[in-house]
Amino acid sequence: MLYSKLTAAQKREDFRAKLASGTLQKVPGAFNPLSARLIEQKGFDGVYISGAVLSADLGLPDIGLTTLTEVAGRGKQIARMTDLPTLIDADTGFGEPMNVARTVQEMEDAGISGMHIEDQVNPKRCGHLDGKAVVDVDTAAKRIKAAVEGRRDPNFLIMARTDVRAIDGLDAAVNRAKALVDAGADAIFPEAMATLEEFAAIRAAVDVPVLANMTEFGKSELFTTTQLESVGINLVIFPVSLLRMAMGAAGRALDTITAEGNLESQLDQMQHRADLYELVDYEGYAGFDAGIFTFQVER
Repeated sequence: MLYSKLTAAQKREDFRAKLASGTLQKVPGAFNPLSARLIEQKGFDGVYISGAVLSADLGLPDIGLTTLTEVAGRGKQIARMTDLPTLIDADTGFGEPMNVARTVQEMEDAGISGMHIEDQVNPKRCGHLDGKAVVDVDTAAKRIKAAVEGRRDPNFLIMARTDVRAIDGLDAAVNRAKALVDAGADAIFPEAMATLEEFAAIRAAVDVPVLANMTEFGKSELFTTTQLESVGINLVIFPVSLLRMAMGAAGRALDTITAEGNLESQLDQMQHRADLYELVDYEGYAGFDAGIFTFQVER
């Protein structure tokens, strides 16, 4: 009932343990708190909170328009509804190094388990669009150092994302990943890798967990979880997948209303009311109410 039974500190410990387990962590992206609960119910390992999804949820493109307050607030709403660890997209850290340090503490206060910071120039672009630009390695390293310095909970995961592969190639990405680990990054997110061998090259270059981004319609082939695990990837995210599926279904539903006048033909495609009630734990709330309203003070 209500929020997660686990504290943020416990979820961060769990996240660290999972990343060190040697098994691939499968982490879909939630587009709202309810979908985070569904991810947990279906047995996944964690919940990803995508900047692209948060932007789209506000009707905005993913070009750095969202604020720290908006992202941390939505992150809190999602994180508190699940016992799973949460990893959030913090874009470029929302400013200069001091802003990055504050971003870490805001995410800690929001109950998030970890965040990633990228090395794009500010304002950033979606990682699978052309025309990206990255900062120099020294600036990228300063962002990570600031994040580490700002961290209060040592189990809060600070992941460094690098977009340099699409600009300067794989060798540059390998060198950048090493530099970011040297700056204190707990994990590496190499964006827009072209092949499985490129993921393997990043994996071989660093001694921290490596993330693979399996976003649809992007620059990376959609490798299976088995393929990614075979090259030692520690965590795979499906950042926008649930939003894309939900919006596709919503569009088809609206078309059906226009064509048929109601949605009777689509009932088998919907989440049943009983399943929704189970997901939000109606029974638990009803039991709580019954216990309170029947309570009597002994005289």
